[in-house]
Amino acid sequence: MKALVHALCSDVCAGRVPGTPGGRLARRHVIDALRAAGLDPFEQLIPRHGGANVLAAIPGQIDRWVIVGAHYDHLGAGGGRIYRGADDNAAAVAILVEVAARLAADRPGGRGVLIAAFDAEEPPWFTGEHMGSEHFARHPTVPLDRVDQFVCMDLVGHALGPAKLPGEVRDTLLALGAERGAGTAALVDSIARADAGVIIRRADAEVIPPLSDHGPFWSRRIPFLFLTAGRSRVYHTPDDRPELLAWDKMAATARWLERFVRVSCERDDAVGFLDRRDDASTLRSLVELTTALAPSIEQAALGLAMARSLLDACDRDGRVPDPRVGEVQRLVSLLESGLA
Repeated sequence: MKALVHALCSDVCAGRVPGTPGGRLARRHVIDALRAAGLDPFEQLIPRHGGANVLAAIPGQIDRWVIVGAHYDHLGAGGGRIYRGADDNAAAVAILVEVAARLAADRPGGRGVLIAAFDAEEPPWFTGEHMGSEHFARHPTVPLDRVDQFVCMDLVGHALGPAKLPGEVRDTLLALGAERGAGTAALVDSIARADAGVIIRRADAEVIPPLSDHGPFWSRRIPFLFLTAGRSRVYHTPDDRPELLAWDKMAATARWLERFVRVSCERDDAVGFLDRRDDASTLRSLVELTTALAPSIEQAALGLAMARSLLDACDRDGRVPDPRVGEVQRLVSLLESGLA
């Protein structure tokens, strides 16, 4: 994983802007890494800007699919400095390739897996029709009505908060959107601590806007899971460099994601899309995090009290009253900024 991250963050990749020489070189690095992992990757060109998604299929025993994706592009250069994008999103691409290698070497039963390294997630293509994941959703290489799970990774390479904080906080990885797939929330909860070095904590997808590649799948009512550690202090700056990554946490994330994908492939039950909000999952995660933070950060006690109050206000379906949804979102935003 280190070798691929350093290659993607190199001077010659120059920030990996779609359609540029650096962007094409980054694409070549991803293709070569997937080929070395035992897959047969192919390119899905995006004509508007000359970028391309890199896709690789691991066929299953049935014609249904789990897609695992992460974007490999970044912001380029500016002010004489390269925006290397180690956390955003070279780390996730390295984890993606690591998981792909393990699945190719020992194929899961049941569903097939499509590995997707998306281009053009960053501005100016972000959320538009030429965004790599949106382009894929408009021109899918596997039928979307046969996709039972989409997993997206973005900003998963860093530990949560400074080094002085306990592992209960720093090892956290948030999983948004499990509530949108039938049975997925229970599955995530059952393996949340299965791999030492990473703790998966669920949150409702609506705590933030759909700011990554899960958006096109969400809008098409495909069950999804968005893995993220949120924005760090070096987000979208030239200081987002490989030496700041939490390599042990990345390795643990790869182990956990392999586990989740295997179980998702082998599930016998249907994974239908659910229209539901689960504020309680967000608030339970906030209670756990602020409890762990309280001995180190004085303000955490206030956040803990707010989270508990909101959790008590949830109805039997796990929703806070609609007028208070903004309070949950603000609490999440405060925690993210406080740990950046």
